[in-house]
Amino acid sequence: MFVSLNYLPMLEMLRQFVSGYIPLTNEEFAFLADRIVLRKFERREFLLKAGETERYMNFIVKGLARMYFEKGQTEVITHIAREGELISSTASFLSGAPSFYHIETLEPCTFLSLTHDQLEEVYRGNSRIERMGRLMTTQFLLQKEEWELECIRLDTRERFLHFVEKNPDLLQRVPQKYLASYLNMKPETFSRLKHLLKKKPGSGRPN
Repeated sequence: MFVSLNYLPMLEMLRQFVSGYIPLTNEEFAFLADRIVLRKFERREFLLKAGETERYMNFIVKGLARMYFEKGQTEVITHIAREGELISSTASFLSGAPSFYHIETLEPCTFLSLTHDQLEEVYRGNSRIERMGRLMTTQFLLQKEEWELECIRLDTRERFLHFVEKNPDLLQRVPQKYLASYLNMKPETFSRLKHLLKKKPGSGRPN
């Protein structure tokens, strides 16, 4: 395993992430880390384009990326991920089928990535890591269902407020048109709500 001094903090960041599901021993984590590849991309580079098969599960150690599909001339963003989060076309990764999604960096990014074959090798070699993978998949499905419910249950203003409360940093890092797409609202609606938010300092909530 490549273990330069620059690489070690990245692995520690990944270890903290997976420990949220199952704390791994040093030997177990080394078994996983041996199969991980370090990948770097510049801003506005594609990790994946629609029609390609997703080969990697990606953990972001630095940067920001978005996942979207095209509906006519419109880009519909379904996921925005930052440091300490995963981003991949999961259905394509698990099934081997072509992806419907593009994945593009919004900032220079560094990823710790694992191929499907490497993941299966790790699962076969360690039952605790396999269980960790199942827990992560379950959490992903729960979060996806929660987000879909929010999009249906909450009105536009409530959806905006909920997002801002949970992700205040993304207001500064992500272009406004992308956040509007992710929140399923028009850019001018997002701009109006953001403007109202600024008019009530300290409250964190627009009128």
